Amino acid sequence: MSAPIKNRYDFVLVFDVQDGNPNGDPDAGNLPRVDPETGRGLVTDVCLKRKIRNFVQITKTGEDGKALAGYDVYVKEKAVLGRAQFKAFHDLNISTGEVSKKEIPADLQSTFEEISLPDGLSVDVDESGDRQFIVVAADADKKAIQQWIKEEKPPKEAVALIKTALRDAKPRKPTAEETEQGKERMCKDYYDIRTFGAVMALKSAPSCGQVRGPVQMTFARSVDPIVTLEHSITRMAVATEAEAEKQSGDNRTMGRKNTVPYGIYVAHGFVSAHLAAQTKFSEDDLDILWKALTDMFEHDRSAARGFMATRGLIVFRHDLALGNAPAHKLFELVRIKRRTDPSKPAREFGDYEIVIDKAQVPAGVTLDAKV
Repeated sequence: MSAPIKNRYDFVLVFDVQDGNPNGDPDAGNLPRVDPETGRGLVTDVCLKRKIRNFVQITKTGEDGKALAGYDVYVKEKAVLGRAQFKAFHDLNISTGEVSKKEIPADLQSTFEEISLPDGLSVDVDESGDRQFIVVAADADKKAIQQWIKEEKPPKEAVALIKTALRDAKPRKPTAEETEQGKERMCKDYYDIRTFGAVMALKSAPSCGQVRGPVQMTFARSVDPIVTLEHSITRMAVATEAEAEKQSGDNRTMGRKNTVPYGIYVAHGFVSAHLAAQTKFSEDDLDILWKALTDMFEHDRSAARGFMATRGLIVFRHDLALGNAPAHKLFELVRIKRRTDPSKPAREFGDYEIVIDKAQVPAGVTLDAKV
């Protein structure tokens, strides 16, 4: 990887949505998010970061299906975050605790052969092949194993032995120096930690501390108030035989779909050279960020999101690590103006134009309109 960035950056991201839901609110029936006082649409920073993470996963995965070195993603779908931290400590050869090992009585050996054990539990056989042991890994998730026992309901004798072994498994709290080593390893291995930061002080895993990421983003806000529409939709099928019988074979299911007819949104972002030095966020990482912001909607298509596209990415590069001008002054140089009659609703990007006051860019700042 290249060296950490030396300059501060501020950027403006402009994107739009047509006949789609850019970011549903689960507390409002998945309706598009709206500022209730102004009627302007909102898209959270978390939503935008998710799209960046997804882009990195798509573009930085090898033919074997594994992430390229240094470009794994920590917060991804169905991830168990603690596993990544255990892996970091194992890679660093730092002990995470003591393994528990209990001999399995001869009359229970066949029982354990029939059980599919969860992560953290295994059966070990000695050199003679006669003696078997139930092994609880030092990094085993005891709560997950207890939940497995509750759901799978293995024989009582096996449960008693497993619980005895669980009691003797002793996780080890890392020292401050080891925590720092774990943090550095996590920054090295995971692009999103290196970029956005993460809280990695989990009760169920060795602590890797907390990282403040150099890249931060605001909510995106629509330029004008948006209209949220609800559409009734029909599925020509039902899920169960009972539903089919109730409808006498008509087999239709009604549903709802929420959309914004059109909205153009603006988000602002900041890249700190100071924090980049701590996480080793590099020039290569920065190039990936710009590429993700430009192309992330191309790889995030779905019927629910309609048509979304990045319409502008305006980057301000400061000569100094601490910056040469306040971010808000730079953002004021970028305006979204209506081209068409503002009394009529906008329905496409052509109804707007992005205006940049290049003449007012202060000394020590370079403007780069990437889109």
